[in-house]
Amino acid sequence: MTTPSLAASGLVLSFGAIKALDGVSFAVHRDELLSIIGPNGAGKSSLLNCLSGFYRPQSGSVCFEGQDITRLPVHRYAALGIGRTFQGIQTYGSMTVRENILCGFHTRMRCGLFAGLLYWGPSRREEDAFVREAEAIIEFLELEELRHAHVGELPYGLRKRVDLGRALATDPKVLVMDEPMAGMNPEEKSDLARYILDIKEGRHIPVVLVEHDMDVVMDISDRVMVMEWGRSIAEGTPDAVRADPRVVQAYLGVEA
Repeated sequence: MTTPSLAASGLVLSFGAIKALDGVSFAVHRDELLSIIGPNGAGKSSLLNCLSGFYRPQSGSVCFEGQDITRLPVHRYAALGIGRTFQGIQTYGSMTVRENILCGFHTRMRCGLFAGLLYWGPSRREEDAFVREAEAIIEFLELEELRHAHVGELPYGLRKRVDLGRALATDPKVLVMDEPMAGMNPEEKSDLARYILDIKEGRHIPVVLVEHDMDVVMDISDRVMVMEWGRSIAEGTPDAVRADPRVVQAYLGVEA
């Protein structure tokens, strides 16, 4: 097996007497979409926060391309190549679609303050390159007619799409997504699912996805991990997980 793009080993995270994660381990490989599902309170978002540096586990490790990054400061995660989207919309409503996406390039800037103030030579070339990349992301997400629209004036589904575009601007090697389809109508979910598959298959970026829409999860995932009370209780292909008695019990509260 090749080195996983992103792996967790024995993660333990507690908030006082509440154990949010209790020895969670998993790995996601290149060109793979791993979905993480489970009832509310299972620890899914806590796991994603550990993977992206927002939470630091009490024990266990997070490895990115074979490197232990568990104790790195949070800003280093994005710089290394771990892209992240959140449950809530994190866009800037007063800025345009293109300006929001351009914000995602800040981790990749190499020119310093002095060069930026002068705005010549390397600084100008760097900005021109970022604008070209932003336009490519806008085209990929089919936002061409909205590039100059203020994001705060857009419908919910389009704002979520802009949020994804900003994550792509960081040039991620792994994309971590927390309930990206929450609050969307069926058409918006279908569009976003198509973009996520294109990211995995066309851009070869592995995706770790937390999602409650089981139809979407079972349709687009390569593997599914099921969590309950901070633990992983099942992992495998969508068909295998769907038939697992432990999963049926976790969701329905009855024996399969």
